[in-house]
Amino acid sequence: MKEMSEIRIGESQVGLKDNLVKTAILPKTSSELDRDINIQGNVTIEGAVYARDLIIDSGPADFLGAVYTHRELHIKNDAEGLIQFKKSVASNDSAVALLIKGRCIFGADINAKSVKLKNCFVAGSIFANEIQLDNCVVLGGCFSSKILKLQNVITGTFNAPEISAGGVNYLLYPTAFSVEPMGCLPGTEFYNLSLADLGSLFKGDPEKINTGKIHMDINADSQHTVLVDPSDIRIVLHSYSVASRVLVSDLLNMESFENHFLIISASLGSQILKTYTLQKNDGSKSDELSVPNVAEFFFKVLNGIIQISDLSGSISFEELKKKYSYWERRGAS
Repeated sequence: MKEMSEIRIGESQVGLKDNLVKTAILPKTSSELDRDINIQGNVTIEGAVYARDLIIDSGPADFLGAVYTHRELHIKNDAEGLIQFKKSVASNDSAVALLIKGRCIFGADINAKSVKLKNCFVAGSIFANEIQLDNCVVLGGCFSSKILKLQNVITGTFNAPEISAGGVNYLLYPTAFSVEPMGCLPGTEFYNLSLADLGSLFKGDPEKINTGKIHMDINADSQHTVLVDPSDIRIVLHSYSVASRVLVSDLLNMESFENHFLIISASLGSQILKTYTLQKNDGSKSDELSVPNVAEFFFKVLNGIIQISDLSGSISFEELKKKYSYWERRGAS
């Protein structure tokens, strides 16, 4: 890898291959605002990047600073190797990464008019007018001002006027929203992972009792929610929530869950000064909570390699009696 301490001016396109760029690639004159950048593989850029179009032919590629494109960020479908953006990515128009062979990791938020991703991991949230996701993991939320399309996706939550979904999808948080009723293709399934023992699964330990994924009936679990802002403007939303179906959560020791370590470690990314691990039941350490390891874990969940138990809704009367007798005694004292 050849080290570069500066980018030469005067070219309408900068091509990088086998390069370590120690500086930012930012325009200094008005003529450089129309400069395109083409990444051809084995490239690391340590500073921030501005380009009219940023085209990535192949990985591996690491962007350690923030990235902004005036028109398009485009990763070619047949790009191979791991492509990582450590900080926020924004585009005035579109961000497209419909990968067939490789994988892309976005370590922070994505903000663009149109976002289309396949086989990508997003540690933050996505903000766009239109969002299309296929076989992706988004630890934050998908927030679209027009339409959101989901196909085999894990996401924290979502909010969009119009949503269409297909395949098997998972939510990390209890509730998500849409303005219009969600449209689902035949065979579409949704599961909620807010009570799944992801920490134990990441470590390779058995899941704790009374934990697991919750199957969501999009029609039965849909409720009308009215939001009122300070100026008394009312917005009616459809909320998809499992809050009314998690009575068992009151019987769980939620503090023993380690799900938050996975999400926090990935979302903070490069801001963490050291890499942490989780302690297994036998006292040994898990794999490091690095962004690539957390991404690999969630993709195994998404693709069915790691199976999550179904949460049983049945709780014995004796368990309820012990639980509520305890709180009655606490209240009496």
